[in-house]
Amino acid sequence: MPTLLRRPRAFPIWVPLLIAASLVVADQALKAWALANLVPDAAPVPFIPGLLGWQLTFNTGAAWSLFSGSAVPLAVVRLLVGLGILGYLVVKPQPRLLSVLLAMVAAGAVGNSIDGLSQGQVTDMFYSPLLSAVTQALNAGHFPIFNIADICVVLGTLMLVVVSFADERRSKAGAA
Repeated sequence: MPTLLRRPRAFPIWVPLLIAASLVVADQALKAWALANLVPDAAPVPFIPGLLGWQLTFNTGAAWSLFSGSAVPLAVVRLLVGLGILGYLVVKPQPRLLSVLLAMVAAGAVGNSIDGLSQGQVTDMFYSPLLSAVTQALNAGHFPIFNIADICVVLGTLMLVVVSFADERRSKAGAA
């Protein structure tokens, strides 16, 4: 049977849940550290010079201040999305890579929903001068300050897109 037609093995149900839980714990732990050790809206403190720094800020909306002042409604939607994805993975186990990527997206959604529901705002602490230089060159202002949950959502989603295009391309090559 050709490789394309075989469904890759899925993880046991608990693996994507453990991945998501671990990422949520890491996100919340770093947010707690940032709240205890960084001064809100102070100048960035270099961590990896030119690439990444620490800068504590809070967001009541989404990236680039979209939906500002809507932390609680956004938190509810994020929580429903995150739990919905995890529920889907429990009910219908997926191939391993897809499970990891979906668990990442779910963890990011849940991580930021915890902030929105408990604080009425999301805690952000990563500042990237490199990404800000790119967005400023495109006349899009500074790149938003972000957190682990944001990284999970963005990286997981981008990788889902890349994997889907790669699978589609492989399927077309196999059919030819």
